[in-house]
Amino acid sequence: RRGAIARGLGRSYGDAAQNAGGSVVDATHLARVVDADYERGILQVQAGASLDSLMRTLLPRGWFVPVSPGTRFVTVGGALAADIHGKNHHVEGSFANHVESVTLHTPKGVHQIGPGRDPELFWATAGGMGLTGIVSEVSLRLLPVETAFMSVDTERAKDLDDVMARMRAGDADYRYSGAWVDCLARGASLGRSVLFRGDHARLDQLSRRRRARAREFKPHTLLTAPWVPDGLLNRVTMAAFNEAFFRKAPREERGRVTPIAPFVHPLDWINGWNRIYGRHGFVQYQYVVPEDEDETVRRTIERISDARFPSFLTVLKRFGPGNPGVLSFPLAGWTLTLDIPASIRGLAALLDELDLLVADAGGRVYLAKDSRLRPEVLATMYPQLDRLRDVRKRVDPAGVLQSDLARRLGLA
Repeated sequence: RRGAIARGLGRSYGDAAQNAGGSVVDATHLARVVDADYERGILQVQAGASLDSLMRTLLPRGWFVPVSPGTRFVTVGGALAADIHGKNHHVEGSFANHVESVTLHTPKGVHQIGPGRDPELFWATAGGMGLTGIVSEVSLRLLPVETAFMSVDTERAKDLDDVMARMRAGDADYRYSGAWVDCLARGASLGRSVLFRGDHARLDQLSRRRRARAREFKPHTLLTAPWVPDGLLNRVTMAAFNEAFFRKAPREERGRVTPIAPFVHPLDWINGWNRIYGRHGFVQYQYVVPEDEDETVRRTIERISDARFPSFLTVLKRFGPGNPGVLSFPLAGWTLTLDIPASIRGLAALLDELDLLVADAGGRVYLAKDSRLRPEVLATMYPQLDRLRDVRKRVDPAGVLQSDLARRLGLA
């Protein structure tokens, strides 16, 4: 009676793959590459395969996944269900933009879908948080690369206006772009940032020593985080960390060659990095607002800074145009990500306030990272919910597909 939902590697920050009192389907055993056309760059793979495993297979052959988030440890099915994005959205779009076909198991049968085949069901599935069925296979277009390295440019920006101006002026010249933001800086330094941009390194950009292992991809974690006492991440320690990080970053550095993993997957450097937040954990909050809503981003940073809420990882990126996905998160504009210890007093009220600010600006929060959005705000952020409900009536009339997120937000 409580239904079922599929689960991959559990990297969603919220309750999208949880189903209290119901069934959760472990899809990670579906992890086989079904077919690979390395001439055309087309991969057919089971949905439980991780991006990490695909990269270890693809990079030695000169291919890369077209879109990757900050961690490699997500499944292909989860990537489609959350319609993941990366630092390259302004160029490549989100994951669903590179999918050719999907095998989807629903309570009404098995469907072969894609952008050109039952597009209504496909675009409800892309970003649909598993609420249209269980994905078993995906056919995916790959990205050709010459090496397993990145060529990265780094710049320090003195404040929020500076970093946004630099991104507007120069992002089109880079495949990947993202800025770390000091959310505790105030006054004239409000929103000071370190901007990282780059592209896949060509073979001729590598040193002679690195050319011998140009396509080698064997990333590893630096260390395993211990459980940290509650309260260690506070405004004092984070202010010190932010100051050190900003000062250590070069004012301007061009063409630094680095392995892919540290640049694309910074969350994988430390195993169990969430433990540094203590037993109460943290809340990740990510939103996107339209391109002309600079003021919304500024007001967010001001509110976080004035409240002295320590965000360990604050990241600003620019999105290109979105896609037709009903619950797909990206739209053309600015996306800001905050990681804040869950034990901070007043956090819930502030995030409720930010929800309204974002909704009024025509933006939305990312459901793959949400654990506390109020259902009455959802329809403003995602105005095509009726399309999702119509599709669900067609493929799941009895409401078998359910999750804690779906019940919390009134989607099931």
